[in-house]
Amino acid sequence: MPAGSGRVDPKVIRLSVLDRSPTRRGGDAPRALRETVAFARDIEALGYHRFWVSEHHSVPGVAGSAPTVLAAAVASATERIRVGTGGVMLPNHRPLVVAEQFGVLEALFPGRIDMGLGRSVGFTGGVRRALGHEKDDADRFGDQVRELLGFLAGDQTAYPGVHAVPAEGLRVPAFLLATGAGAKLAAELGLPLVIAPVRGEGPLLEAIEGYRSGFRPSARASRPYVVVSTAIAVAETTERARRLLIPEAWSTVYSRTHGVFPPLSPVEEILAEPLSDRDRERLDRALDGQLAGTPDELGDRLADLVEKTGADEILVTTSTFDQAERLESYRGLAEVAGLRSLAATTASG
Repeated sequence: MPAGSGRVDPKVIRLSVLDRSPTRRGGDAPRALRETVAFARDIEALGYHRFWVSEHHSVPGVAGSAPTVLAAAVASATERIRVGTGGVMLPNHRPLVVAEQFGVLEALFPGRIDMGLGRSVGFTGGVRRALGHEKDDADRFGDQVRELLGFLAGDQTAYPGVHAVPAEGLRVPAFLLATGAGAKLAAELGLPLVIAPVRGEGPLLEAIEGYRSGFRPSARASRPYVVVSTAIAVAETTERARRLLIPEAWSTVYSRTHGVFPPLSPVEEILAEPLSDRDRERLDRALDGQLAGTPDELGDRLADLVEKTGADEILVTTSTFDQAERLESYRGLAEVAGLRSLAATTASG
């Protein structure tokens, strides 16, 4: 659709959600996990396409450490929305075990499970040692992905006579979470790509173009499929929408300067702090590339993002301290994209 129309056609672009299960000031990790499951029910009701959870270890501000377990809880609490991981960090696991876990999920919730895979290892040396891995284990990501796909297809040859039960022969869509080098791997293996503008728009567009030009059709995907991941906030005013993004952006800034991602704090407390010029600059940089605005503004900006990237799907990652405001933002985005009417049509059909 042309940019500037103020509306994104849901038949053209899918909208999905990634929730990292952040903890909040005054709450704890168990509560955050329960909130993720409840949030998934709300997201399904709004008509979003997928709901994914993530993997983080020993992060005080993020409760999601076991994505396949949490995905099972989300799938049990919902009825039709696709559920998956964004993603399982494969260097932390044996491919056979991951294949078996997704096989169990697909067997219990047939046709609803996605397998998002990433290459990150633990945030610190201590975490990596506790996981039994080193930083360079990420260098084997490509081989691990091939082995995992082999277990699912039943054609792996590294371990004769070994089968991933009940995964073997089941169709579990695989996605690669990637930046530059990872995008090339996704193209080589013929897998859908999930990518975020963490390095800015230029590198994002370059990686997507490289992915498309190098894509090799496979049994899993006949053509390139691009999922762009970013935070999006919708509110009555542009300033209010931008404020919704500040709590998570500030926790990100804090983690890069202190080595710890803290629980989300109220935006009023963050803005009341005497921020140095450098911290304010870091906060502004963390907000760059994220989308915030009124419904009319977001319709234009979302259309522009889709036009520039050619994205097939947008994975929305927005989180904030106030959960009621977060849900209203997702509801506003669903209205901009026409998802509620789509959900109603699906339910009635």
